[in-house]
Amino acid sequence: MRRRLFSTFRHLEHDNPLGLPRSGTVPAWRGRKGPPEKRKIRDVNKVIAVSSAKGGVGKSTIAVNLALALARRGIRTGILDTDIFGPSIPTLLNLSGEPRLDGKNCLIPLTNYGLKSMSMGYLLPPPPADAKHLTSDPTSPLMDTTPITWRGLMVTKAMHQLLHSVSWGPLDALILDLPPGTGDVQLTIGQEIIVDGAVIVSTPQDIALRDAVRGFGMFERMGVPVLGMVRNMAFFACPHCGEQTRIFSRGDVGRGHAHEHENGGVVAACKRLGVEFLGDIPLDARVCQDADSGIPTVVAEEGDEHSVRRNAFMSVAEKVARKVGLDWK
Repeated sequence: MRRRLFSTFRHLEHDNPLGLPRSGTVPAWRGRKGPPEKRKIRDVNKVIAVSSAKGGVGKSTIAVNLALALARRGIRTGILDTDIFGPSIPTLLNLSGEPRLDGKNCLIPLTNYGLKSMSMGYLLPPPPADAKHLTSDPTSPLMDTTPITWRGLMVTKAMHQLLHSVSWGPLDALILDLPPGTGDVQLTIGQEIIVDGAVIVSTPQDIALRDAVRGFGMFERMGVPVLGMVRNMAFFACPHCGEQTRIFSRGDVGRGHAHEHENGGVVAACKRLGVEFLGDIPLDARVCQDADSGIPTVVAEEGDEHSVRRNAFMSVAEKVARKVGLDWK
């Protein structure tokens, strides 16, 4: 292994935005004749995309907890943060630092909690020493305010290199944490690699569900099977009495459940689209705290067999694993 002798912002070119050495790298698909051929990611058995097509619904938190749940069952797992403009995986996994290169000039993933990861966030320069804290807590880590201002061509090339120039080693499953929307990143993934299945995340609100359904349509056009939908922030469980309140649900809310309109809600949308409803993730401040602290819930509550939050993630992960043919132990 050798240290990279370049920095992301030291020298940028349209055909090499990450500054990767040209020798040993995969040629850009733009130079090929005709559309690119879909192929497997080297040394990766199954590729699973986690998407929402809507920002702010907790997709990255769910993606990293699903990946960690698979790893906890002996499935060799990695996660690729495909959000070029707003990478979240470094924060969620409490990782930082510039990845090294292997002998073939491929990036070596960073690892924590037994999970391999790669993100554009690892390639950004660290915050300057004189940066100010953006919170009232002086002990909180510094936040980088440097934006990534790239046009579509550079985003596509960066995505191409993240897909094909990472040395994952043998993996049973690679989770793709997709950015919001249905744009350049999603199209590049759909054109370049074989995706074995997609998980769509929504909240009970119609405004999120509408975008989730558009995401379903995108995967359908790309020929990617949708494994099912997850409803995040589905209910709040009182820590004292255990009563569940479905804050964002439509219809009459009763004790422990909500009666949704026949033609509305995530479960009804799954029935109309012909996909499985994979389960509910509760609305809980501790899930947010775990994510912000870099210790995701599946790890933070690993010793608690009765944790509603951890068991929700594990249940969804088991269904996803079985659907793509992974051995869930």
